[in-house]
Amino acid sequence: MPERAARASPVLEIRGLNVYYGHSHALQGVDLTLEHGVLSVVGRNGMGKSTLCRTIMGLQPAAGGTIRFKGRSILGLPPARIARLGIGYVPQGRRLWPSLTVDEHLQLAAAREGAWSIERIYATFPRLAERRAHRGGQLSGGEQQMLAISRALLLNPALLVMDEPTEGLAPLIVSQVEAMLAHLEDEGDISVLLIEQNIGVATEVAERVAIMVNGRVNRLMDAREIATDRDLQQRLLGVGRHGHEESEDAAAPAAADASEVGPRSGHRGPQKIYISNPVVPTRWSRPVPVERIERAARTVSALPGAARLAVVPAADIRPLSSSGERVVLVAGTLDTKGPELRFIRDRLKARGIRTRLVDLSTTRATTSADVPAHQIAVHHPEGPNAVFADDRGRSVAGMARAFEAWIQRQSGIAGIIAAGGSGGTAMVAPAMRRLPVGVPKVMISTVASGDVRRYVGPADIMMLHSVADVQGLNSITRDVLGNGAEAMAGMVKARQEAARRGGAAEDRPAVGLTMFGVTTPCVRKATAALEADFDCLVFHATGIGGRAMESLVDSGRLKGVLDLTTTEVCDLLMGGVFPADEDRFGAMIRQRMPYVGSVGALDMVNFAAPDTVPDRYRGRRFYEHNPQVTLMRTTPEENARMGRWIGDKLNQMDAPVRFLLPEGGVSALDAPGQPFHDPEADRALFDALEATVRVTAARRLVRLPHHINDPAFAAAAVEAFLALHGGRPSKRQAAT
Repeated sequence: MPERAARASPVLEIRGLNVYYGHSHALQGVDLTLEHGVLSVVGRNGMGKSTLCRTIMGLQPAAGGTIRFKGRSILGLPPARIARLGIGYVPQGRRLWPSLTVDEHLQLAAAREGAWSIERIYATFPRLAERRAHRGGQLSGGEQQMLAISRALLLNPALLVMDEPTEGLAPLIVSQVEAMLAHLEDEGDISVLLIEQNIGVATEVAERVAIMVNGRVNRLMDAREIATDRDLQQRLLGVGRHGHEESEDAAAPAAADASEVGPRSGHRGPQKIYISNPVVPTRWSRPVPVERIERAARTVSALPGAARLAVVPAADIRPLSSSGERVVLVAGTLDTKGPELRFIRDRLKARGIRTRLVDLSTTRATTSADVPAHQIAVHHPEGPNAVFADDRGRSVAGMARAFEAWIQRQSGIAGIIAAGGSGGTAMVAPAMRRLPVGVPKVMISTVASGDVRRYVGPADIMMLHSVADVQGLNSITRDVLGNGAEAMAGMVKARQEAARRGGAAEDRPAVGLTMFGVTTPCVRKATAALEADFDCLVFHATGIGGRAMESLVDSGRLKGVLDLTTTEVCDLLMGGVFPADEDRFGAMIRQRMPYVGSVGALDMVNFAAPDTVPDRYRGRRFYEHNPQVTLMRTTPEENARMGRWIGDKLNQMDAPVRFLLPEGGVSALDAPGQPFHDPEADRALFDALEATVRVTAARRLVRLPHHINDPAFAAAAVEAFLALHGGRPSKRQAAT
């Protein structure tokens, strides 16, 4: 497989997908990734397979989660738009027009140019050529299925979603469909998500098979393993079995220590309880459809001790508030911090702020929270038992993961405030980081006076030191908790007032620029040239700065970047104190954003005081920026390594790229006569980039005979940026 194809975005990526039919939870946090090729999805009837197809195609609304097609979000788009993006759909039941002929069906679908034409369809399915003048209602079941598949192929899609394509077909036609799918797999131009009851077809055409159980993707298996294991097929897909019998959850090793659900139960792990008559029957009642009984079933989890018979609720992702209303979340462990959290809630209510109390307790204690702990815990990918564990560390980590997943599926959040020790802070901080910049976030914590980088990350979390332990209400905690609540109320009210005035929205598109002290002149000149038309956001390239900028790219807040200072890569690869992470440049890759960047300050690795420099670097060239910051000049070998690393990232960008190389020096210290001036090292960097980057009409390296801080270099960077973003926006463009 070519290197680029291996690193491209998956054809289809689904995360945390939830779908309801009324109060019935049909899809429960589905996670599924199709990199390329064919992926089969199998499962008993009523497990949510067809709902999954309909939701992908925009025919069924989702209550939460994400669906990305080739890196682009398609959740919420109308079905016609999804089809035009390149997803073909073969629905269950064919859905042809009875009055239209075969040829008329194909003529209607043949709207996109590509490898699949009407002539190729007739060559692939000769029977359709013979029946081209027959109407859809005159075709046999097999012929109708051929036509349904052909109609989808004529869209020349990148992804084909097929819902039970061999259902009700004769064996000969099944073999023909199977051969066609195998041919698509061999060609590799069209990927296929195949929903299939025929386990032979599902395992023959795909290398991997996803098993759906009770609205979830229970496991992903090797097709050969399931094809040769009859017992496993019977356990997962056997005819005549029902959801209350042993599922894959029950067969998993993790369930080996689960208690029995009842004194006479031979089943372990989560089980289904069915109500055969959801309404009281009468003599005129018709039989209740099996699908309705499945949807109304309850899940019972085998928890230890007193919770043994507890019913595990479905993941509740209904709105936190009525339409248009926004609330502040007050989050924490109510079993140990109940009085303190209620104190915060009451202070907010006194200010007229609507609140929801969210319990993150891991002890199964019953509390009066608006959102109880078990409703959070069910959002853990491994279920609530991963949260309500015997080990406290595992429980805290599990609840943190569950709360992070839960908060991503909510709407109407005006802010979030929490109070706790190290455990409570660790539970809440990841969820806070998931909220957009600007949404108020206050963490009152016993650890707020120390190094809080791992809690705050690139987010705008306000850390407030609790001074005294968050353990009971006293003269200190009342003051501190009250200050936190008042700060939250002030921020929320200010945002509400700005929204009412309608004058707070910035009418210029936002642009991110990266800067270090040694590239400040360049960034200032670029900002001055752009600020009349763009909202210029400058990020200090200290590791967190780059991550913050990219998080805004991912959230859609930035419309472009001038990434002139990529020095964080130095510290990542050489062990400095301001490192990027491995995902540097990842947001621009994922969002397909036109990219303008440069090699600003790639001549230096940052360390703290001189005595903190690792022994392996003794004898190198250093510059003392201040008593607490020591800079080390990078060598030609290190520069070549960075050039290859950055070049590999640039190769993954599908949008236009302009990467500028200042031959006169990459920082203020790399100018003639300055301590880090080293043309040989710079040349190694530029040569490695040119050797690595696959230059195309859209992806270019631009050598400039200027120092990075020369006005001419800044002007060239601005010119490149405007060229990739269509010039200077009009006020009308900026508003949209």
